[in-house]
Amino acid sequence: MNTYQYLWRLIMYRPFRYIINAIAWTVIYLAPIVPGLVTKEFFDSLTGSSKLGYGVWGLIALLIAAALGRIILIVIGFITDVNFRFRMGMLLRRNLLEHVLKQPGAQAIPVSPGEAISHFRDDVDQSEEAASWSVDVFGMTCFALVSGYILIRIDAQMTLLVFMPIVLVITTAQLATVRLQKYRAASRESTSKVTGEISEMFGNVQAIQVAGAEKRVINRFRSFGDDRRKAMLKDRLMTELLDSVFSNSVNLGTGLILLLAGTKMRAGTFTVGDFALFVYYLTFVTQFITNVGKFITYFKQMSVSLERLTFLLQGASAKVLTMVNSLHLKPGGSLPGAKKEEGLERENVIGPKHKEGLKHESVSSAKNEGRFERETVSVAALKRLDVNGLTYAYSDTGRGISDIHFSLKRGSFTVITGTIGSGKTTLVRSLLGLLPKGKGTIAWNGVPVEDPGTFFTPPRSAYTAQVPRLYSDTLRNNILLGQAEQGDGLQQALNAAVMEFDVAQLPGGLDTVIGPRGVKLSGGQAQRTAAARMLVRDAELYVFDDLSSALDVETEQKLWERMFQRRSDATCLVVSHRKTALTRADHIIVMRDGRIEAEGTSEELLLRSATFRELWYGDERHSQ
Repeated sequence: MNTYQYLWRLIMYRPFRYIINAIAWTVIYLAPIVPGLVTKEFFDSLTGSSKLGYGVWGLIALLIAAALGRIILIVIGFITDVNFRFRMGMLLRRNLLEHVLKQPGAQAIPVSPGEAISHFRDDVDQSEEAASWSVDVFGMTCFALVSGYILIRIDAQMTLLVFMPIVLVITTAQLATVRLQKYRAASRESTSKVTGEISEMFGNVQAIQVAGAEKRVINRFRSFGDDRRKAMLKDRLMTELLDSVFSNSVNLGTGLILLLAGTKMRAGTFTVGDFALFVYYLTFVTQFITNVGKFITYFKQMSVSLERLTFLLQGASAKVLTMVNSLHLKPGGSLPGAKKEEGLERENVIGPKHKEGLKHESVSSAKNEGRFERETVSVAALKRLDVNGLTYAYSDTGRGISDIHFSLKRGSFTVITGTIGSGKTTLVRSLLGLLPKGKGTIAWNGVPVEDPGTFFTPPRSAYTAQVPRLYSDTLRNNILLGQAEQGDGLQQALNAAVMEFDVAQLPGGLDTVIGPRGVKLSGGQAQRTAAARMLVRDAELYVFDDLSSALDVETEQKLWERMFQRRSDATCLVVSHRKTALTRADHIIVMRDGRIEAEGTSEELLLRSATFRELWYGDERHSQ
């Protein structure tokens, strides 16, 4: 999709609103036509050559009325502009965010969070700006045509001198296109680096302090800041240079008009009213020339923004950005929820033959007379999860997992273990849809799972990553993540995660703000907070990725014991090399070089797996 198509699709998102906005601003820009003619008659009346019989005060009254009318039109124009313009920005951000959220979690965005913020903010604003200025150009073009017709009828030679600068402006803007795009791209890239560095600093405060790297980090940030300053200066200088060309070309035209007007007035072919009309219209002609130049500039910059936004889509079509979707802006209107079709889809995934032992969740359904109803949607209790031929390879290294086969039964405790780099985390992420789907099949109670990323979410599955993602908010909000607190569910989750003592020691208890990435918590507390977040969701399948790596043996033992006291039929898939987890396991999968090397219980593997013995006794030596 090129820039023209991109602009057109933005305009056609809400064509009726765009047309209304264009009409409103066209009327606003055409409004000075009448005051200009009245001004001409006013000055002609002073010399006794006016063709109207309103008199001086009547003409003044008309000018005041025209000014008040234009003020009212401008207010209406701002209302129509806001109602269209900001919808474009919201649509782009909504579609971009939806696309990111639908991507596998491990590869959601190809840049740092700080750089992504720059895309969402600056590039969307630039696209919105260009689309909005197209309305101004259309309105001012209409004014230029009408005023040009009037001025040509008065004096064609003078009129040509008014509009001559337009050629210079457009030519200059076209010649500056390549350099302008280069400077704008460099400006955006340097801004992304600065915001990305800020994000990294805030997210790694503890690591920076421990390493004593404050000065080096600040120097690096200062370097990025200097690069951004230089890039922004070039970008701004180029923009201002074009603006100055636009403005001064009109000043040149004004000087020529003054020289010609004096000569023609002496000859009697040009009245004082004609001169006043030319000067009055010249102000708006200046705006027209400036707006045309600005729109050309914004349009060229829009191509840079489109390229950057498309990069964030990671190979998806740029049409994703402008897909027509509702923004749900009407007061009192319904918000998107889990609709009836979604519930039906879940039942279809489960299948009619697998509805025994169902548990139920209450979810929002489709809107009925402006309200949300509630309906019961069936979710099949996990009896068996089968993985066959699961394969995934990272595009940059070619490494990953290959031909993975295993099954999980309800209530089982399965541990995936192996040396560093053996593919344990990749296996879990591929299973849960956090990496793009490769080869192989996954079946829940015998029914194929087509979209693991959507399927493996609460209440079916809950997951704790190897590195907990915590936020600078209260401990309570970090655990609930927007979920309503119901009954004693939160306290039970804290107990199961062995967190009750830690919460009691915090100054604000559950309402303690834990800082960026949970820097106010120890490593073990952070992992148990992530465990509590998972457990509060009461899922069929719990997936732990090396959850207990920062826990001491006693705390880890308590965690597993309480986990099964809380739910005797809990099905767990655990990535770990710790003996506490391996001893409890019903089944152990040993990974090596992306493949399953051996399977069995700890006793069986100690007899026939050298890799497992190395892990077992290595962990024993480490604990001693």
